[in-house]
Amino acid sequence: MSTIDRSGWSPFPVDLEETDDAYVVEIDLPGVSRRDVTLEVNGRELTVHGEVKERERKGFARRQTRRTGRFHHSVALPGEVDVERIKASLDDGVLMVRAPKSQATKAHRVQIDSGRSAS
Repeated sequence: MSTIDRSGWSPFPVDLEETDDAYVVEIDLPGVSRRDVTLEVNGRELTVHGEVKERERKGFARRQTRRTGRFHHSVALPGEVDVERIKASLDDGVLMVRAPKSQATKAHRVQIDSGRSAS
């Protein structure tokens, strides 16, 4: 059972790339700590959610346009993935998720034999 909080906002830029053997998702999460992010996969949907915490200020904020609080973002992956082999890292404010394609969705070359033995 999922406990995803679907409230909040989702302004982060997201890139989705398909390689021969995986789907690679990159999400900008500037200022977000790894311990404040949760990543879940449900079927072909990848969901990241967490919180951007407001930093403690010593002065009076004259202008504040950066968002804080809970966020979530879901990405529909184009095909089935091997959920046991998904890897994720958060480095320099970019969450990178590599979701290997399941064997069933990987393209493969079929040997063509000569003759009539295909029956």
